[in-house]
Parts: sequence; C-alpha cells; structure tokens
Amino acid sequence: MLFDSHAHLDDRRFDKDREQVIEAAKNQGVKYILNVGADVSSSVAAVNLAKKYNMIYAAVGVHPHEAKTMDEDTIDILKSLSGNEKVVAIGEIGLDFHYDNSPRDIQRKWFKKQIELAKEVNLPIIIHDREANGEVFKILMEHKAWETGCVLHCYSGSVELAKEYIKKGIYISLAGPVTFKNAKKTYEVAKEIPLEHLLIETDCPYLAPVPKRGKRNEPAFVQYVADTIAQAKGIDVEAVMETTANNAKRLFKIK
Repeated sequence: MLFDSHAHLDDRRFDKDREQVIEAAKNQGVKYILNVGADVSSSVAAVNLAKKYNMIYAAVGVHPHEAKTMDEDTIDILKSLSGNEKVVAIGEIGLDFHYDNSPRDIQRKWFKKQIELAKEVNLPIIIHDREANGEVFKILMEHKAWETGCVLHCYSGSVELAKEYIKKGIYISLAGPVTFKNAKKTYEVAKEIPLEHLLIETDCPYLAPVPKRGKRNEPAFVQYVADTIAQAKGIDVEAVMETTANNAKRLFKIK
C-alpha cells in the first residue's frame, strides 16, 4: 500500500491524461493520493477531484508565492472549502525566501493566519519551507502547530532540525530529491529519522525521482521514493510503504 501524501493532479500538465495517470497509480499500488491546493482556484480543483475519485483527498490553502493575493475573504473561502468531508488538511502554506514571489512580511502574515484557520477547523497543516528553516520552525513552535497535526512537505532541511520537529510529533515528508545523487543531506534524513515519523510524496508534476528525473512526475512514481528510503535504512521496502501510508492516514484522520 502506497500513499502519495502530496500531489498536484489539478495541474494543467495532467489535462490530457489525468484519468490514465490515476489508473497507473492504482496499478502501482497507490491506494491514497492527497491533492494539495496552492491558491483558491487550485484548492477548489483539489476538492472537485476528491469528490470525483474515492482514492483522492484534498488539502486547501494558499502557497507563500501567492500570499500577496490574499485577504480576509480568502480565509473565509478556505474555511468554507474545509467543511467538505474529503478535505483533510490546510495547505500548502509556509514561507519561501528563495523566490520571494510575495513580500516576506506578507508571507509571514498569511502563514500565521492559515495556521490559525487550521486550528479553528481542527485540521493538520502541510508546510512549504524553502530557505526559511529558522523562521518556519519558530512560527510553528510559537503557534503549537503540532496540536492539530503538521507535516514538513518535501523536506530539505538538516537531520538536526528534523529531530527537533519529530520531538513534537511533527512529520517529515520526503519526495523525489531523496533519490538524487547530490541530495546527501536529504538521504541522511531518510537514513536517520525513524520510519514512524516519515511520509512519502511526489509533489507531482514536479521533482520526478530517479530514474524518471526530468520527466513529468506522477503518483505512480512515489514507489521510487519508498525504494530509496528502504535502501537508506537497510530495510524491506514493504515496511516503508505500509508504515508511511499508515502515518499519513493517522495524520490526516483517514480510516
């Protein structure tokens, strides 16, 4: 059993063959896919996909790139969307200091507001953190983000930081980069962080794992992430698949 805990199947790159991509994932043993919003329109699309396919669940939220577009009405829309029974998280939310597509003070403001929303509606949060490790950690600790559940998506930080997160019961999610030869830090995280604290994902259509690197990513490829974690830990891949799937089901309260 595989659980792709972070996908963007609403992306236009899947418009011509979305049905076939979902079928390919099923054939590869993927039983659950969490489709994650990045703005209001993709959050609505995520909910619609989840309504259409039993195996797909949705997260709703606004990515830091789009924080500059947010206002209080946006929070109201996300709150309304979160009431759907297939919505299991608020995300992806966070800080991105690599591209700075939104001013940093605006990113911080709406990151905190969306954490508050998650607490209000009692849903876990999915965190985007790029080159903002210290600030993201500080904000999550200040807001006690672990109380409703939290996962660091496509984790790229250090083993030491990951260990601080898991002390609070916050999950670490690994994606395609763990398979890259130059991603030694991420491979160390796969090796050192206990399986009980890990999730796996594709972040498709981005970051396709080796041996699919450079191609459009898709949920069926989450198998390669599981394979690499098994290799790093020296354990059977079935254990990685089952444990990470159960971790995701527990975090997102999926029975």
